[in-house]
Amino acid sequence: MNIFIVEDDQLLLLMLNRMITKMGHSVAGTATNGYDAIAEINKTTPDLILMDIILKDEIDGITVAETVKKQRNYPIIYITGNSDSFYKNRADAIGYHDYLVKPTSFEKLVNSINKLNQKTGSF
Repeated sequence: MNIFIVEDDQLLLLMLNRMITKMGHSVAGTATNGYDAIAEINKTTPDLILMDIILKDEIDGITVAETVKKQRNYPIIYITGNSDSFYKNRADAIGYHDYLVKPTSFEKLVNSINKLNQKTGSF
């Protein structure tokens, strides 16, 4: 499975990259801001997107998800440090596969990806 990571924290980005590789999947690409994420996701057409919600530019991960889902209904796993109901409700409106709150464990990420695989049977 090719997984695209959108995360503005460089250390967490590296950790997620390692987790995905350890699981036997490949990283389709990475982005640290919303604008780059939109451009790169549309170029790489990943199987899954791991998306941080709060990014360091004008657009957040939910807006990125809404934009890229207009091109293709990508499965998205949000990994966020924000459990605020405002963001959760916005994410609910766009749709997602899972919503993991940081810090998340390797096991939670593996379980989430495995559930997606069982649900779709495409990975």
